[in-house]
Amino acid sequence: MPDWSQTGSLMDFCTVYFTTQLVRCVAFSFIFTGFVMLLRKLLFSGWTFLRGLLWSSFLLIPFLGKLKMFYENKAVLNITWRLTTATMSWIWADRIYMAGIFIAVVCIFGKRLRLWKSVAGMEKTSLDNIRIRVTDMNVTPFTVGLLKPQIVIPKVMLENYGRDELRTVVQHEQTHIRLGHLWFGLAWDILRCLLWVNPFLTSFQKQFRADMEDVCDRVCIQSSGGTAREYGLVLLKTLKLLCSGSDDTPPAVTYAGEREFTDMKRRMGEIASFRPYKKRTCVGMAAVAFLMIAAILLTVHTHSYARCNVSKDIMVGNYDGKPQIISYDTEELSQMISYDDRYVYVERQAFEDFLDENNAEGVIWIVFGGFYKLPGLTGVAESCIYENNPEEEVVRIPYESITGDWYFGLLKIL
Repeated sequence: MPDWSQTGSLMDFCTVYFTTQLVRCVAFSFIFTGFVMLLRKLLFSGWTFLRGLLWSSFLLIPFLGKLKMFYENKAVLNITWRLTTATMSWIWADRIYMAGIFIAVVCIFGKRLRLWKSVAGMEKTSLDNIRIRVTDMNVTPFTVGLLKPQIVIPKVMLENYGRDELRTVVQHEQTHIRLGHLWFGLAWDILRCLLWVNPFLTSFQKQFRADMEDVCDRVCIQSSGGTAREYGLVLLKTLKLLCSGSDDTPPAVTYAGEREFTDMKRRMGEIASFRPYKKRTCVGMAAVAFLMIAAILLTVHTHSYARCNVSKDIMVGNYDGKPQIISYDTEELSQMISYDDRYVYVERQAFEDFLDENNAEGVIWIVFGGFYKLPGLTGVAESCIYENNPEEEVVRIPYESITGDWYFGLLKIL
């Protein structure tokens, strides 16, 4: 039966293990945020699709916490060792970080859940065989849901818009769905929760959504066959119709549109500058961006520690009133000690000479093998007690592996 008393230590390990990685990811997120904002402002200000693709670089951030350079690159090690030491030593700070993630999840996804429940209770109708939800709230149209997206349109628009205008509105929301923007929004919210100490991920959310809206507007204009002017007039009518706003607007509305005049002015400027684009070119850019992200992720994986890293270290110690380490020089010890899944093999004469040289007395123990998660952070090792047998040149010591225990099994897969 599992020893549930180990649950507390397992939770503490998880707290330290994941906080160590996430704090490094936070550091990267500051760099990425500055990089993206600089590029979208200076180089890509006139390239709507490239601005949108820039945000995909944030997908890399959660995978950067186990890079080997944090331990093997001297320059990086000199900069980050204090941070690594703190996260591995100050369990109270790690607990605070995890509590922050929990609070962020409750706040951000709690709003999403309340919005979904609100939409589920709205009146249903259809437009050109497309099912939509109707709300009495004075909000711009929006879409909620991932697997079964629901398009929500205020009743005042249904009463005042013509058929073609409503088609334009619904097409805009369908384009968000087709381009995967709802999933991008989910990924962004997850990132905000995991890296909550970076305030820029929240403050620059407006720019993120603005770029998604601009991409959606351009795709809608070209696919509709109409003009940018006609499309813009529909948006202006929306602004005029809903300008009164509403304090009851759900705070988690996904792509609900700009509510302020300055935002609409910016968006209208983008629409006015619309020029037909080549679909193949845009698809090609998206494919190149995807391949670049995939290639970088593969590189990161290659240069990161695995979830479970095999340890080949060997350590010898003794207990003579108090435990002490005799040697952890694996290179030297591996010339005298080897092991497999059932036995430890010790070159008797060489090992005895080694013990004499180090004045080792009492109980001699050998620690070997096992695995570790990150260097210096909780690992598991096998062990056995050495007993001299003068009749054997190679002493064979049986041991019972502890890695089959449920606790260590969980450590492996975390």
